[in-house]
Amino acid sequence: MSRAERLLALLQLLRRHRGPVSGAQLAAELDVSLRTVYRDIESLVGQGAAIEGAAGLGFVLRPGFLLPPLMFTESEIEVLSLGAQWVVRQGDAELSAAAESALARIRTALPDHRRHDLDHVGLLAGPGRAALPGMVDLAEVRRAMRAQTKLRLGYCDKAGTVTERLVWPIGLGFFDQVRVLIAWCELRDDFRHFRADRIRTMSETELRYPKPRRMLLKLWRDREGLTGVPGAITADRS
Repeated sequence: MSRAERLLALLQLLRRHRGPVSGAQLAAELDVSLRTVYRDIESLVGQGAAIEGAAGLGFVLRPGFLLPPLMFTESEIEVLSLGAQWVVRQGDAELSAAAESALARIRTALPDHRRHDLDHVGLLAGPGRAALPGMVDLAEVRRAMRAQTKLRLGYCDKAGTVTERLVWPIGLGFFDQVRVLIAWCELRDDFRHFRADRIRTMSETELRYPKPRRMLLKLWRDREGLTGVPGAITADRS
């Protein structure tokens, strides 16, 4: 690993940790000496990185420092390519187009040697099973999530009974065959998971939900026992 790559890796590590991280932990993760970590931190601070802390206390990177653009490792490029392939195959029309566009923009901004890596990635996403057909446009769900506005659903449960729900959409789960809307349901006064293929009708409203989506999503994750990246969710809990 070159010094430039090591400095970038150090920045990435500091970004991942929200609280102070010890020099010893950084040295272990980078497989370098503690002295090298201290020297690299001094170098980054000299370049403008807002790193606070001291030897023996831990270090934290304050927001505002921009990393060099698109300096991805080979493994990160493989992840981006594989993820984009999956979205193109399994996403709706809007997501598929966005995945292709994002990958194209990344490609144009990569250094020549990394562009070559992206063009010759050997990891391929298989076709998988087709998602069950739904009657609603998930792009509308994503718009409501961004605007933090309520949706009105006509939802069919397992028994075939359709009920009207006013929900606060906070997330979408993408399973192999099923898409799941994660929302606060005013009828049940609790979080619920709605299978997209069972939503018979859906209309957008201009009613904003009373709590920030970020707060609701954290509450849902805590309720589900999930931390960090969302994990598996129940595909049908209405």
